[in-house]
Amino acid sequence: MSPLPLTLRLSLASALVALLGGCVIAGDVRPYPAMAPITPIVAPTAPATAGAIYAAGPGLQLYSDRRARDVGDLLTITLTENTTAQTTANTTTAKESELSIGTPTLFGAPVTLGGKDILAASAAGSRDFTGKGTSAQSNRLVGNVTVTVIQRLPNGNLVVQGAKNLRLNQGDELVQVQGIVRAADISQDNTIPSSRVADARIVYGGRGPVAQSNAMGWLSRFFNSALTPF
Repeated sequence: MSPLPLTLRLSLASALVALLGGCVIAGDVRPYPAMAPITPIVAPTAPATAGAIYAAGPGLQLYSDRRARDVGDLLTITLTENTTAQTTANTTTAKESELSIGTPTLFGAPVTLGGKDILAASAAGSRDFTGKGTSAQSNRLVGNVTVTVIQRLPNGNLVVQGAKNLRLNQGDELVQVQGIVRAADISQDNTIPSSRVADARIVYGGRGPVAQSNAMGWLSRFFNSALTPF
């Protein structure tokens, strides 16, 4: 028997590595990519007058609090996510049909063969379908994540993003928050609830033995995917 071509062997090896890799990272959560700076459309501003002492940008503010307001400032987001969803669907259909054709005659007499009417015809059919589905899901996420202001928009809103990586026992946990916050919603202690974050993208998950124990195996995922006809 001739050996397999090199390209075929490399393809099989790559498929095996990908398959085994899928088993290793079962339960892993992919973080969102870093938020790109938002380019707002603003009206042109008048040029600064020569000799003026005012300069745009962050500076020394003697009578302000410590709430985040400029790029690079830190802000603590309090995660208070609590979602519940429930869906129930019931479908029942039924249909019956019947068709019969009168016996044709030839010269006033039915056409028979062996005493049986061979031209008579009739058809009947029925079908029914019953379907039922129920889905319920509940999620709750509580905690704090400190994020960094990466952009200040012309209207004063702040674009923030941050992540927290925890290594606990034999597992790694990831919490990531991105979004836009309004400066007026920031409390005196420099915190804001996650319900006040616009365009929020929140990721929570991890990898390790605990995450893998709660994940479906690769063969089970295949038989529960759209690829299987059963």
